[in-house]
Amino acid sequence: MTVHAPELGGRTLYEWFTGSVRRFPDEPALEVRGESITYAELHRRVVSLADRVLREHGKPPQRLGLLAARSLVAFTGYLAALRLGATVTPLNPGYPGQRNRMVAELAGIDVLLVDESGLAQRTAELDELVPTVLPLTETDIVDTGVDEDVLPPYDVSLDDVAYVLFTSGSTGRPKGVPIKHRNLSPYVAHNIERYEVTPGCRMSHTFDLTFDPSVFDLFVTWGGGATLVAPQRNELLKPVDYVVNHGITHWFSVPSVVSVSAELGNLPMGRVSTLRYSIFIGEQLTMRQAGLWHGVAPDAIIENVYGPTELTVACTEYRLPQDPGDWPRTSNDTVPIGPVYDFLEHQVIDEEGRPAQEGELVVRGSQRFDGYLDPGDNQGRFVDLTDELTPEHYYRTGDRVRVEDGEWVHLGRLDNQVKVRGYRIELGEVEAAMRKHPDVSQAIVVAVREGDETELVGFYTGAQVEATKFLLWLRKQIPVHMVPRKYRHLEALPLNANGKVDRPELRDMIAAER
Repeated sequence: MTVHAPELGGRTLYEWFTGSVRRFPDEPALEVRGESITYAELHRRVVSLADRVLREHGKPPQRLGLLAARSLVAFTGYLAALRLGATVTPLNPGYPGQRNRMVAELAGIDVLLVDESGLAQRTAELDELVPTVLPLTETDIVDTGVDEDVLPPYDVSLDDVAYVLFTSGSTGRPKGVPIKHRNLSPYVAHNIERYEVTPGCRMSHTFDLTFDPSVFDLFVTWGGGATLVAPQRNELLKPVDYVVNHGITHWFSVPSVVSVSAELGNLPMGRVSTLRYSIFIGEQLTMRQAGLWHGVAPDAIIENVYGPTELTVACTEYRLPQDPGDWPRTSNDTVPIGPVYDFLEHQVIDEEGRPAQEGELVVRGSQRFDGYLDPGDNQGRFVDLTDELTPEHYYRTGDRVRVEDGEWVHLGRLDNQVKVRGYRIELGEVEAAMRKHPDVSQAIVVAVREGDETELVGFYTGAQVEATKFLLWLRKQIPVHMVPRKYRHLEALPLNANGKVDRPELRDMIAAER
């Protein structure tokens, strides 16, 4: 049976934006750093920036990188790239320069836009790698009065790649995930409808552009004619203040924002009145976290959604009952992830690939990507992939699920890929970085639960390194969210009967220390 995507699909990301430009030209599209910009004005600035990129580069770029975050440069640059038919690859100014250079090279970026937060990473090496590097300030993003007719005709199909994001790779080399407009359109359409996104809605923006839930922030917002309210990073340390001060109606974040804010005493009750929807993604949402947030915004609907980057942001959804007394009980005290979208197809399979009541979730359909940037990374990620990848292949999520009392519950990862504070991390990449330290011989990283959070602990052999110095050294090698907070020096790593490193024994060591 063929399962069809929502009827509202069939638009590119840029067409979702320009549809609202036509329908709601005078509605606010963006609030950033105290400035409110209407859809019509944002569109004019996008055209002006696209014209500048075209003149600087001499031709339309094929792959445009954004070394920018939460700025007018970042948002306008994203849309300008799409207007010119380029594939977007965001780079995170908070990541080590070495990793960003690697991503820029793997993505084949030919134009790089850099805002003020990314200037520190602009090096001669980066300039040599990317043909056109364009540093921009907020004052550069203005309406120059240029007519859109000076740009090449917009000629982008649904089969073109909208963006490439890079996830953690087991060999130390990030994996590129190309997502096409036809993967995105049903996702955008479904979420606009489900969360009633219209003019007057005020949407949060908690995700970096390198994290795919940011696509919801930008394009579910702009597709519905709502307002994207961009905070500065320090505002997210006090999420209730952000929600109250800006009149946020739709909140979307990782669950760890709740835990961290609670620990800092930044979850005051009784202040939030505007919030209609609270949506969480990126890691298991615990019942405790949901309860804390319900106390903050008791009138808001709480939803838990799930999905890997390869299935276009999210592919399941579960709505908690309004009364906490009606909330379900699960074996691991996490909120169910809900059913897979009804326009996608899925199965749960055991280790032999047979249908099972508990096992790995596999999904196919309109939101499933067409394979990694490097086809070599496709091996093992699709069910029964022997030769050519086709739409009939199910994507293997690597996540173990089970139905409990009629609801899908996420039980954890099947492999060494974990999520920490919403970021998907391949433990092998962290281990590879640790082994680069001159005093380290072997390195193993395990994930352990600390209350509601998942933490990484690094075990290593060789000469002992002071923990603080090790941590600071690693922060120059890999993004900060991948750096373990705890370290254990061992004379030798424990092995199991097969001669492999005994990870369960390492976890037991941590448990024995508590």
